[in-house]
Amino acid sequence: MALKHADPGQVIDLKPYGAALAQKQSVALFKSEDLEVMRLVLLAGKTMPSHDVEGEITLQCLEGNVEVSAGGATHILDAGHLMYLPGRAPHSLFALENASVLVTVALKRA
Repeated sequence: MALKHADPGQVIDLKPYGAALAQKQSVALFKSEDLEVMRLVLLAGKTMPSHDVEGEITLQCLEGNVEVSAGGATHILDAGHLMYLPGRAPHSLFALENASVLVTVALKRA
C-alpha cells in the first residue's frame, strides 16, 4: 500500500511528539516533482549510517538532539537547529537522545 502524503495546501502538524516520541515512526510527509519532506524519528543510541542523496538537503531538529557527521566534522543539532548539506555529501546521524528531525531533499531532475 502506498504511503499517504499531504495534499497541496494541507496543514502538517510538526509539534514535538513529547512523551509519545518513543512510540512514533519516521514518516514521509510529501513528495513533489522537486521536493521531498519527511520526519525522521531516531531513538537514543540509534544510527542512520553514512549515505548521500543526489539533491541538496536540510536537517532541522524538531526535538531531542542528534549528532551529524558530514564533511569530516561532527556537529550536534539540538531542537531548533538547522543544517544544510550540498547534494552528494556523505552524512550520518546518531541520536544522542530520542529525537525527531525534519528532512527536506531537493530532488534532481534528469
